[in-house]
Amino acid sequence: MIDKNGVPAERVLDEIRQLRAGDRPVHGGRLFAYVYDPGVGGLDALGAAAHAESAHVNGLDPTAFPSLLAMENWLVGAAGGLLGGGPGSAAPDVVGSVTSGGTESLILAVKAARDARPELTAPRIVVPASGHAAFAKAAHLLRVGLDTVPVDPVTLRPSVADMAAAIGPETVLVACSAPSYAHGVVDPVAGIAQVAAAAGVRCHVDACFGGWTLPYLRRLGVPVPPFDFTVDGVTSISVDLHKYAYAPKGVSVLLHRDATLRSPQYFAYADWPGYTMVNPVLASTRSGGPIAAAYATLRHLGDDGYLRLAATTRDAVGTLAAAVRGVDGLRLMAEPESTVVCFTGTDPALDLFVLVDELTARGWHTQPQLRYADLPASVHLTVTASVAPRVAEFGPDLTAAVAAARRAGPVELPADLVALAGSLTPEALTPELIGGLAAGLGLGAGPPDRMAVVNTLLDAAPAALRERLLVEFVGLLQRPTW
Repeated sequence: MIDKNGVPAERVLDEIRQLRAGDRPVHGGRLFAYVYDPGVGGLDALGAAAHAESAHVNGLDPTAFPSLLAMENWLVGAAGGLLGGGPGSAAPDVVGSVTSGGTESLILAVKAARDARPELTAPRIVVPASGHAAFAKAAHLLRVGLDTVPVDPVTLRPSVADMAAAIGPETVLVACSAPSYAHGVVDPVAGIAQVAAAAGVRCHVDACFGGWTLPYLRRLGVPVPPFDFTVDGVTSISVDLHKYAYAPKGVSVLLHRDATLRSPQYFAYADWPGYTMVNPVLASTRSGGPIAAAYATLRHLGDDGYLRLAATTRDAVGTLAAAVRGVDGLRLMAEPESTVVCFTGTDPALDLFVLVDELTARGWHTQPQLRYADLPASVHLTVTASVAPRVAEFGPDLTAAVAAARRAGPVELPADLVALAGSLTPEALTPELIGGLAAGLGLGAGPPDRMAVVNTLLDAAPAALRERLLVEFVGLLQRPTW
């Protein structure tokens, strides 16, 4: 509850520091998901200072706060220029908007495509199965049909022919990834954009994850396929600045090839007695803090800085991939093309979820990915520049973690629980059943130290049941403090 007389500032900060002590480390190069750390001294302080300068600036009205408009326009220009747009390019009229993150960028790309076709009563989007889950979220929120196209279990990409076959008269947007988050491979953007254009449909490239690194990797000699506005038929691109531009969260940029394509993204409303509302993004009031922090970060690091960081990350990726190749019982899901190392197991006696727990016990925080269709469970590593100084330590720890996981053996769920996971429908879940499952899995006041049992149960459940279980489990963790 709120204290009657308030709490002294330093005590409040001490409380936050104590709470933060239980978090995963956001610096140090041992967290392979969720955070993006360049390992550049002073960058946190710069971002925090810039954020403080504009924290109370409101992005609702750019005429009242032209500083924010100027910084947004500069960020859009920086992203557009990096991704094949701007004066003298194949896409000289690129425009864009700064959003709160990749999910908002994708939702807005879908909204713009939907609202550009008001004559359609049941609009749909075509997305590879490897496309980010935010596309499904956009489809759900915007009441747009979602047509997913399977990916090849070897290449981990959709075929252009399958994408073309999925396009129908009600399709308003075709999407592809550069790269896909799960496996780090770049979809055949040029072919997909061509079939979309032939059908008169927009094509969005989700480059939230890799849009800021792929151009620099190309300059370093990495064979990056065409994916940006240099590709005919690409109508919009999203790129997150809080990923490999290393800005504080949350800042993303949604780019459109021209202003006509962007226009349906806006929401305007004047039919009420208050101020006329016009929003380029989902939020109305927006703090200028994240935008100012991103502006400061990009201005400070500069083009040469990002090139150096990309080179450092590329080398770290190569060392990590070599470590995986050197361990019997593991294989790479794909040869690294960007900043992802993703691997799976080849030995039934080696439980990947137990391996993830063993890596966590050794200070390496990785991301387990559950089975999907023909794709096996896997372990995902998002590699950033800060990993480089620690990368030599990963190989020996991986070898030791694999040995420990083999000794422990695979997780054995009770037979009745496995049967339940295979037969239970989401609608059949009762509060009592959820409570019993949570207690049995060790989900109490917080997540358990080891997650292998939870991940094994989720892996055994069909997707719809998996979703419901996750909703209920997370709901148990999110309870008010009185």
